[in-house]
Amino acid sequence: MKVLRRKIKDRGRNKSIGEVSLIPESLDDLWHLKHIIEPEDLVYSLTYRRLEEITDKVRPDKTEKKHIRLGIRVESVEFHKFSHRLRIKGVIEQGVDTELGSYHTFNIEPNTKLSIIKTWKEHQLKRIREAAKAVVSSPVIVLTIEEGEAVAGVVRQYGVDELFSLRQGSGKGMDGGDTTKKEFFHKVIEQLKNSFRTIDAEAIIIAGPGFVKNDFLSVLKEKDPELTKRTRMEQTSSIGVSGFMEVLKRGAVNRLREEERLTREVKLLDKLMEEISQENDGKAVYGKEEVLKALQCGAIETLLVSDDKLMVLKTDEEEGREQIEAILEAVERARGKVVVFSTEFEPGKRLKGLGGIAAILRFNI
Repeated sequence: MKVLRRKIKDRGRNKSIGEVSLIPESLDDLWHLKHIIEPEDLVYSLTYRRLEEITDKVRPDKTEKKHIRLGIRVESVEFHKFSHRLRIKGVIEQGVDTELGSYHTFNIEPNTKLSIIKTWKEHQLKRIREAAKAVVSSPVIVLTIEEGEAVAGVVRQYGVDELFSLRQGSGKGMDGGDTTKKEFFHKVIEQLKNSFRTIDAEAIIIAGPGFVKNDFLSVLKEKDPELTKRTRMEQTSSIGVSGFMEVLKRGAVNRLREEERLTREVKLLDKLMEEISQENDGKAVYGKEEVLKALQCGAIETLLVSDDKLMVLKTDEEEGREQIEAILEAVERARGKVVVFSTEFEPGKRLKGLGGIAAILRFNI
């Protein structure tokens, strides 16, 4: 995320008002913006729109779309990860030769400049600072493989997107011998190379149980020695989503990147579940009511909250969100840590199942 300008006035209570102009540089940055831009915010960007023309015709001719700068009052924000864009819909408040009060949708893609004017919460500004510090690096592919099955995904800041899944076609696993196994490996390698080129990946992690991954790496070395140099191995007990989580938990991606948000989320949630499992002796709570009790005791060391808790989808949810934000502010004032989990990925989904908010405590209460 590239921040071009920041003009903000402090209003106290961890809230500020003003404008931030920025350029999202990756799909991850668009995901961050989805959780920053809210209904009633004013967003400016260059866009294409048909301009009004005064004519005597009852049905005027269609005019060509022109590149203009508009300001819209946001009503909804949608993150489309497969088309690599953020759709921001709202009512036009500023614009030349266009009908004010009509609707328009910005299609924000990486490297599109936009300005956001709003009342900022501290956690939103913190999110922008962290995204601005993050080095824009090429994604990492994780290939999980076992007997007759392979599932590959690409690691993003918001989660792991599945790239492809292949099964041995015969239904007999690897019983066809070395020839059948190599044929399967060759199909996986072809898909892997295509994905590597398409997304301009940084590296590949091959993971899975047993020795199938070793056999696969040997075949890959024969077929593409250069790609093998960009490959690392990791032991996991399973493949697919749970295999991806194991890779993240072991820090394999961290060894390729200096910073990886997902690894922290997986480890924190594991620690939370471990403490919860200890029942009366555990230093953890979950659910809004229990978290509020822990907050009143000054016991919260790390607050875990799912990103959907900070979004308003309906008017009657505004009060609930404000209460969650008040909890975040109170934890930060007490020098506790706040970690916002992505519900795009498994740890965030598991946290959502616990009520979307939980805390690891300094001491048992």
